[in-house]
Amino acid sequence: MTIKRIHHVAYRCNDAKQTVAFYRDLLGMDFQLAIAENEVPSTKEPDPYMHVFLDAGMGNVLAFFELPNSPKMDRDQNTPEWVQHIAFEVESMDDLLNHKAKLEAAGLSVLGPVDHTIFKSIYFFDPNGHRIELAAQTAKPGMLEELKRVSVDMLDEWAETKKAPQHAAWLHNGEDFQDNK
Repeated sequence: MTIKRIHHVAYRCNDAKQTVAFYRDLLGMDFQLAIAENEVPSTKEPDPYMHVFLDAGMGNVLAFFELPNSPKMDRDQNTPEWVQHIAFEVESMDDLLNHKAKLEAAGLSVLGPVDHTIFKSIYFFDPNGHRIELAAQTAKPGMLEELKRVSVDMLDEWAETKKAPQHAAWLHNGEDFQDNK
């Protein structure tokens, strides 16, 4: 099997119109299309829905379902709030800081920038409670290749110990990347 790309990623929303406005007006996504039906095509259940699609850039599509007849949406209470999120890459640190200012001016609480060494991020929530991350790449040459090189070893060690492997300790302890290759 060869996967060409992600066709779309779909999440639930409280209000399709409000959700489109948020992603269009604050994040600059183009509203591509809407599909609405009174019956679920795959199951034939009578359950009206609105399905909206937004262009997140470079062929990536973010979609949402508004489901008025379903119980009020909630997040997985067994998963910490910071885990499940949608991350979008921006062009530069200047763009990241400009987005932060725009979001704060719109009344949103924005965390960051948070330094992850290979990128810096800001975090905020959309009107549905989904955590959103905007990230700007900051990796020095060779960093991503080194992380790829040690990825299998890190995964294997994690599977055995459930503790953070030290194969890329330079990523978080402030050491110079070149000194630890």
